[in-house]
Amino acid sequence: MSLPHPATDQISLPIVLAVLGDPTRLAIVRYLASKEGVPMSCGKFLDLASKTNLSYHLAKLREAGVTHSEAVGTSRLITLRRDDLDKRFPGLLDSVIAAADGDPDLPAVGASEVEVPA
Repeated sequence: MSLPHPATDQISLPIVLAVLGDPTRLAIVRYLASKEGVPMSCGKFLDLASKTNLSYHLAKLREAGVTHSEAVGTSRLITLRRDDLDKRFPGLLDSVIAAADGDPDLPAVGASEVEVPA
């Protein structure tokens, strides 16, 4: 099953900014940016919201063109559409993420993860 995504030239700045104005969605984007290019299962974000609420947030990000979601079996793999966003709005994503990194009020993804030394 293929999910609908806007083409790069259809990504709208007001919609992207509105979507990124939500703390939960901004936390998701910040985490995806920190794991650049690695598809994340939607279950990775369950500490942010209930499954229903999380599905809503992930759909909003996808519909705005911020993320790409791929259905794999019963899971969804989420990646950040950095190249498309940088092409459309150069520097926007980096600026938003840099500002979010300094905000202690944003929810954390993976706060319960334990780092395993190499």
